[in-house]
Amino acid sequence: MTMKQFSVRSHSQFEMIDITDAVRSILKEEKIQSGICHVFVPHTTAAVTINENADPDVPADIMMGLDNLIPLKDRYRHMEGNSAAHIKASLVGASEMVFVENGELVLGTWQSLFFCEFDGPRTRQVYVNCL
Repeated sequence: MTMKQFSVRSHSQFEMIDITDAVRSILKEEKIQSGICHVFVPHTTAAVTINENADPDVPADIMMGLDNLIPLKDRYRHMEGNSAAHIKASLVGASEMVFVENGELVLGTWQSLFFCEFDGPRTRQVYVNCL
């Protein structure tokens, strides 16, 4: 499969957006039946993670926990004022790999792929490549 990409539009400064269906659409379009799906976010103030999709309080709690660990304002030296976003993106990570079997992402019952926005609102890109 050649690398595919899609856009994600965040609507607030901090947000977790479920991108599982967008990745599944690429699998179906490309007729991928088995392998590994690599999801990558090419941004220094955004990330991608896998976590619970059943309760919307979980993503909210994750964002709150990250805010408690890395406050928006501190004695950061970066002049743009988004150092907290850079730190959060580094901690969460720029990519995830998910197994593909029988044309489906191998995720747990409650799991989804989330795009994590730490410096929005913005339009961002997500890259998907399956091996």
